[in-house]
Amino acid sequence: VKEIVGIGHLSVIPIRLEPSDKAEIGSQLLFGELFTSSKLTEDNKWMYIETVFDEYLGWIDAKQFKEVSREFYDTYKNSPSPLSIGLMGLVKGEKEVFPILMGSTLPLFKNNCFRIDDLYYEFEGEYSYPQQAGAEAIEKTARYYLHSPYLWGGKTHFGIDCSGFVQQVFKLNGYALPRDSYQQAEIGRLISYDERIPGDLAYFNNVLGRVVHVGIILPSEKIIHASGKVRIDRLEENGIFNEDKGTFTHKLASIRRVLR
Repeated sequence: VKEIVGIGHLSVIPIRLEPSDKAEIGSQLLFGELFTSSKLTEDNKWMYIETVFDEYLGWIDAKQFKEVSREFYDTYKNSPSPLSIGLMGLVKGEKEVFPILMGSTLPLFKNNCFRIDDLYYEFEGEYSYPQQAGAEAIEKTARYYLHSPYLWGGKTHFGIDCSGFVQQVFKLNGYALPRDSYQQAEIGRLISYDERIPGDLAYFNNVLGRVVHVGIILPSEKIIHASGKVRIDRLEENGIFNEDKGTFTHKLASIRRVLR
């Protein structure tokens, strides 16, 4: 199969670990996110993709994407594009109107319009061009996700996992982080518990010593993370103390600083 370049043209598209509707969702493709692919299943129903933003690999339903020209792909990839920053934005095409979610990308945006190849769309909603922000902006964005339900592989207010939450909060503030917590735990600068400041990322181990959880450190010994829902708990040197349960729920492995 020749290499296909494509774009997420729906509000959210599941990226699965196997080519089946019953397979686990590993991540999601939000509107406006680019990918490449050179592999289809024999029945042409599933496409194996690599996302451009975080190089995530997985399968999408071949009915759930739009192929774009290499010229559009190259232009878009090399142009600064704003992100949708409201809980929801509205896309209006000639024949369709649909919502897109926070963190979606608006390709080749100009005068409240954007385009995908030769199709033009109007955008109604809040947007911004992400710039590297500090801890206060990170906290403000993170708090906007409070009470979002936990969903393995999710990246939106309607379902999000711990690393998807951290990745989206940082993306909206100008930082590109990998998708999964064990990958995120390898970037930035390792710091001690006593050196921690708001905006640092805290990582947590399972019983096998593997990093399986991440959260964002807040002021006053607090951490915001996705566990059941996006919530704020107490961070201690041992790990996360859940006051609702009166017990430690996650064992601290390391703290890293990504903010400049």
